Amino acid sequence: MTTEPTNPAGGSSPEPGAAVPQSAQAPQAAAAVAQDGTAHGHPPFLAHHFDTPQQQFASGKLGMWIFLGTEILMFGGLFCAYAVYRHNHPDVFRYADRYLDRTLGALNTAILISSSFTMAWAVRCAQIGRRRGLVTCLALTILGGIGFMGIKSVEYQTKWKEHVWIGRSNVFSAQYTGTAKPGEHDETEAEAAKPIAPAPYTPAHPDPNAGTPDAPKIVPKVIGPPGLAAPSSGQREMTLADLAAQDRHRIAVFFSIYFLMTGLHGVHVLVGLGLITWIMVRSIRGAFSSLYFTPVDLVGLYWHLVDMIWIFLFPLLYLIH
Repeated sequence: MTTEPTNPAGGSSPEPGAAVPQSAQAPQAAAAVAQDGTAHGHPPFLAHHFDTPQQQFASGKLGMWIFLGTEILMFGGLFCAYAVYRHNHPDVFRYADRYLDRTLGALNTAILISSSFTMAWAVRCAQIGRRRGLVTCLALTILGGIGFMGIKSVEYQTKWKEHVWIGRSNVFSAQYTGTAKPGEHDETEAEAAKPIAPAPYTPAHPDPNAGTPDAPKIVPKVIGPPGLAAPSSGQREMTLADLAAQDRHRIAVFFSIYFLMTGLHGVHVLVGLGLITWIMVRSIRGAFSSLYFTPVDLVGLYWHLVDMIWIFLFPLLYLIH
């Protein structure tokens, strides 16, 4: 057993090359663990089955991309059903389009695109360790999601009042037992769609030979409206009378596709709102930093997919014409 030499002041100093006591090594090891998560101790955010935070982040992101791939496959089947049915019955889609509000659909599109921007900004704030910016952007994203669902609920309520709901609650369904009649407002729209009676021809420059033997034998009977021409009969809005009897019942199938696609998307929006609320609460508690922001990044990927799906749904359903 060796003894440590003492200095003149009565203290002890290790000889050159001597081992440093373990008590002196502990703070240095803890600092190294905090930086890269190596050694036997792990930082609190590192799961025990991962060696480094980088490995945990890469594994989590790979898992999220696989999950998003399954989501795309699920919605892809619905998009295929939509494409086949629209190809086989285009007139049904043209008529049913009148029940969808393009203004509300466009507003919802703008809201989701804005929320996608705030979500991306939140991920960036988490990466650089700005907690206040992270919480603010997450709160704005939640407000955008709530606004989207609020507008969607207004649309659904309108469909209920117009009796174009799902199954037997749809006035166009063969099993409908209500008192409403399909196409009740078609008569008014048909009157509005009728071509305007042509105005008498009034030439801008009267013919000086009019009423004389030299007057032209062929004169125009009508004059077209100034500016853009009136829509032809082939471009006017369709009415229920334009559809075959069998196609009138197929309108209910269109709304089944509509509610299935938008309803499933709405469920994903609600799930996304729950996830964003969860990470916002954790952000307020200081759970994320520039060293650990994996949940924020993964939830951001999910929210971007939700936004992307709606960007496809909006033109397919609301811009049929």
